[in-house]
Amino acid sequence: MPATFTRKGDQVILSFDIEAQGYGAIAVVDEKQSAALEPFLAKMQLLTKVPLQNLSATWKEIPQKLVAIASTKKASSAPEGMALVEGSKEYKFESTGVMIEGNELPTAIGIQHPWEQHPARSQSHVMEISSFYMDITPVTNKQYKAFVAATKYHPKDDHNFLKNWVNGNYPDGAADQPVTWVSLEDARAYATWAGKRLPHEWEWQYAAQGTDGRLYPWGAKDSTRMPVADTNRVMRAPTNVNAYPQGASPYGILDLVGNVWQWTDEYTDEHTSAAILKGGSYFHAQTSRWYFPQAKEVNKYGKYLLMSPGLDRAGGIGFRCVMDK
Repeated sequence: MPATFTRKGDQVILSFDIEAQGYGAIAVVDEKQSAALEPFLAKMQLLTKVPLQNLSATWKEIPQKLVAIASTKKASSAPEGMALVEGSKEYKFESTGVMIEGNELPTAIGIQHPWEQHPARSQSHVMEISSFYMDITPVTNKQYKAFVAATKYHPKDDHNFLKNWVNGNYPDGAADQPVTWVSLEDARAYATWAGKRLPHEWEWQYAAQGTDGRLYPWGAKDSTRMPVADTNRVMRAPTNVNAYPQGASPYGILDLVGNVWQWTDEYTDEHTSAAILKGGSYFHAQTSRWYFPQAKEVNKYGKYLLMSPGLDRAGGIGFRCVMDK
């Protein structure tokens, strides 16, 4: 039944039918906004032609798909600023997501790797890792500025893009800090320009962990080998990427954990996209367990729901690149 309305004094009472367990929304718009909504409303009308009672109420997980990462041109020796990560025939890749909720839905809350039948919070898989080169440090402000200068790169959705820069320049003294306030798309654009790519989650972890199952790049937990946590209400700037040489991984890779989260893979399903973040962050938001949990152990990951580049960018997320051998 179409919606009807009646006036009662200075009030307007709307009446309309809604199915059991259904939901809807009421929007107050002007003529121009109404026209802009027409395509959306037409789509919703099409989707709601089938009554809810005709659909199955049986829950099942939604399959996910890994967004492909194209291989790079192979390098015969380590490019400047990169280190060789020797591969392994049998790497035991084990990882666990730090998402707060979802234990009651073990086949839905996590991610679905290409070898898995359904999503899962935890993974354990023996796999072959091909040798590759990885940036010794995350991409810095200085390096990202060179990319912007060379390509005139500017994202279509530029909300929060390089938010901490002023007039196209990073702050004084920040040249060697990891670039932040970059989206997954911004990171991919840099990687393409540099002839590189973003690492898969398991490549990042392998470069940090090696083959002995260690939880930190240097071995056992040691807070002196990574930046001091920031618990203030306003985030300070990240630490220089070369400030903790004693925190190197078995392959000589620096600044893997505790400074900024790092972009890796993206997974999509019928409704959503999410990125896998590795390495944790120096910023420890206080007062609520509902903030994005830390994952400084290399066998943990954060699942970061992607909404739009402008909203995905953050002061605690950066990236590093790899190149195929």
